[in-house]
Amino acid sequence: MPPFEALKKAREKNLDLVEISPTAQPPVCRIMDYGKYLYQQEKKEREAKKHQKTITVKEVKFRINVDDHDYETKKNHVLRFLDEGDKVKATIFFRGREMTRTGLGRQILERLIKDVEPHSIVEFRPRQEGNTLHAILAPKKSDKEREKEKMKAEKAEKAAAQSAPSPSASPAQVAKPAS
Repeated sequence: MPPFEALKKAREKNLDLVEISPTAQPPVCRIMDYGKYLYQQEKKEREAKKHQKTITVKEVKFRINVDDHDYETKKNHVLRFLDEGDKVKATIFFRGREMTRTGLGRQILERLIKDVEPHSIVEFRPRQEGNTLHAILAPKKSDKEREKEKMKAEKAEKAAAQSAPSPSASPAQVAKPAS
C-alpha cells in the first residue's frame, strides 16, 4: 500500500509506522508501538548482562623473606580468589639489594604454583619485569561446573541406554518416553 495510507492506518490505531527493510523492492514497513519495542530490546539486553560472569584479576604481593605463616595466609587468599572464579596475579617486589636474590623470589612463586596446582592453571609462568617478578594463575573449572558436566554425562548415558533397548525388553518398555 502507499506510504500515505500506511501512515493513516498507523495514526488511527495510535501506533508508529516503522521501516523494516528500506532496500527491499518495495520497502517493507510495519505498524507497531516503537517505544514499547525499544523498551523490550533494552530489557533483553539487561537480562543478558545479568548472566555474564566478569573475571577480575586479584593481586597477592609477597616479599622474598616471607615467613611460613604469612605465606600460608596469602596462599589461602589465593585459593579463595580462585574458588570465587577470579584470576590471581602473584607478585614479588624486590627493593635495593634484594635484586641480587631473584632466585629466592622465583622459588616462592614456584612453591605457590605447586601448592595451588589442584585449583589453578598457570597462565603466565614467573617472569621478571624490572624489579618485580610475577605469575598469573587462572581458576580451573569450579565444582559447580564439574557437577554440571557430570550430570550431563549421566543423562547422556541414560538416554543412550534407553534408546538401545535390551533384547529381553517388551514393546511396552521400549515405547516409554525418557523422563
